[in-house]
Amino acid sequence: MILASRNAHKLGEVRQILRRDDIELSPEGLGEPIEDDVTFAGNALIKARYVAERTGTPVVADDSGLCVDVLGGAPGVFSARWSGRHGADQENLELLLRQLADVRDEHRAATFICAAVYVDPRGRELIATGTMEGTLLREPRGEGGFGYDPIFQPHGHDVSAAELSPEEKNAISHRGHAFRALKAELDRLRIG
Repeated sequence: MILASRNAHKLGEVRQILRRDDIELSPEGLGEPIEDDVTFAGNALIKARYVAERTGTPVVADDSGLCVDVLGGAPGVFSARWSGRHGADQENLELLLRQLADVRDEHRAATFICAAVYVDPRGRELIATGTMEGTLLREPRGEGGFGYDPIFQPHGHDVSAAELSPEEKNAISHRGHAFRALKAELDRLRIG
């Protein structure tokens, strides 16, 4: 099975959540599709279909992002390129902190959303979603995770997502919820 991604951090999370070591990143030289849908599920399907068509292999993919209440749900599907360049995690985080600098703590609610999908060469497609609600901190804390994790404090925790162990984070994260739901559906249908 292939994870339609080049993100090694994400691969580690997905392997742990699905409890499978046989998942690999997208092959080098495959190119990348244009993720131009306005939904997380739509963009995840674009990636999965692209890789499945080119490799003839079952594919899992996800699209996720941070939705900030006071910003009307932004950055949302633009989370990975919020600062203008895809994958610029530190720049994205710093821009978001600047944009929220004058927002009072009680208005810093945010939700991580993830859509996880399965696509195979036979045309089967499954979609599952997950969320993790929390509050945005005023400065980064912790060395774990990636993306906005250092400034996101999940509800019910007194630490940032970047301060949680991988196991703790996967147990509550949007990606964990989405991929566990996807795994349950794959198991139910005896796929994979």
